[in-house]
Amino acid sequence: MSNTPVKILAFAGSTRKDSFNKKLVKVAAKAAEDAGAQVTLIDLADWSFPLYDGDLEAASGIPEKAKTLKKMMIDHDAFLISAPEYNSSVSGVLKNTIDWVSRPQEGEPYLVAFLGKTAAIMSASPGELGGLRGLVHLRSILGNIHVLVLPDQISIVKADQAFNPDGSLKDAKKQDKVNDISRKLVQTLQKLKTPT
Repeated sequence: MSNTPVKILAFAGSTRKDSFNKKLVKVAAKAAEDAGAQVTLIDLADWSFPLYDGDLEAASGIPEKAKTLKKMMIDHDAFLISAPEYNSSVSGVLKNTIDWVSRPQEGEPYLVAFLGKTAAIMSASPGELGGLRGLVHLRSILGNIHVLVLPDQISIVKADQAFNPDGSLKDAKKQDKVNDISRKLVQTLQKLKTPT
C-alpha cells in the first residue's frame, strides 16, 4: 500500500447546531483518523451560499466561498458524508452545495472536485428508517457526478435516543458498523493510491 496518507473531507448535510448527522459524522471521522487517514471535518453552516441560479452565476460568478470549498474538495481524496433525509430525499443545503461546487470555472477539468473521488455515506434520523430514503438519492447524485460510493452504509434510527452525552453511539453494534465503514473507506483509498 501507498505510504502517502489519504485525505478525507467529512461533513454533514445539515446546518442545525445540534444535528444528529453532525454527531454521526464526528463519530465516523474519528474512526477514519484511527484507521490512518487525515480527516478535515467541516460544518456546512460555515459555507452558506445563495440558492443556485444560473442568472446569478452569469451576473456575479461563483461565490468565493464555493470556490474555496471546491479547492478543499479537490485537495482531498474522499468524502465522508452524513446526510439527513428531507421529504424522502437529500437536504436542500447539501444539494445546493453540490450544485455550486460542480460549476466549472474557465480552464478546469470536468467536475474537477468530484471526478475520481470516493465517498462513504450514512444518515441519522429520529424516524424508523433512519434517513435511508435520502441516501438512495445521495448515492444517485454522487454516482452521476463520477464519485465512487462505497456499497456499505448505515442509517441510525431513533437518532434522538442514539447518542451518549460524549457524542458516541449507545449501541455498540452501530458504533462498530460506523467504524467499519470508515475503515473500509480508508482501506479503499489506500488501495487506489498503491502504485501498480
